[in-house]
Amino acid sequence: MKTSISYPTEGAMGKTGTWRVFRPVVNAEKCIKCYRCWIFCPDCAIEIDDFPVIDYDYCKGCGICSNECPVKAISMEREGK
Repeated sequence: MKTSISYPTEGAMGKTGTWRVFRPVVNAEKCIKCYRCWIFCPDCAIEIDDFPVIDYDYCKGCGICSNECPVKAISMEREGK
C-alpha cells in the first residue's frame, strides 16, 4: 500500500536512490508495525507489506524513518557495506 498523497517517480536526473550515502535497514524482529516510518517518509519510498518495505530506487537515505521509529527497528547503514 502506498500513500494516496504522492508516489515516487523518476525525475529528470533519474531515480533518486542513487544519491544515497546511508541506507535504512528494517529489523523485522524489532518492528512493531506502527508504520510511523511510512507516515513520515518525505519521498513515499516505504510500502506497507507485512513489514515496512523500503524502495531503494527512490529512498534518498535521509534517515527520518529511523529517527521516527519508536523502537529503533530501522538502522542507517553506509552504502556499499
